[in-house]
Amino acid sequence: QGKLVESGGGLVQPGGSLRLSCAATGFRISGYAMSWYRQAPGKEREVVATITKDGSFTNYADSVKGRFTISRENAKNTVYLQMNSLKPEDTAVYYCKQLSPGGYWGQGTQVIVSS
Repeated sequence: QGKLVESGGGLVQPGGSLRLSCAATGFRISGYAMSWYRQAPGKEREVVATITKDGSFTNYADSVKGRFTISRENAKNTVYLQMNSLKPEDTAVYYCKQLSPGGYWGQGTQVIVSS
């Protein structure tokens, strides 16, 4: 049984940075594309960034392009999301997801951007 565990969330001021991590157990992420999603209060969950199996291609939501960077270390079985120039509208619970039919979700990590 696979599992994803996110970490690195917290409270940060506007303009600040955070780095989220997503550690996988029970399966090797090297076999899968992976994504970060987020869900803000009262809103639907949305995809933020996606990375291919080998990390050669990434894709971002327009709202985070130029500010967020998704990366992966397959040897550590971990995916990252570097978030810079954070805005209050980035406040949400952030989830990572294995991109496969019925893929695993993590439990989420809360990010709050506020002064």
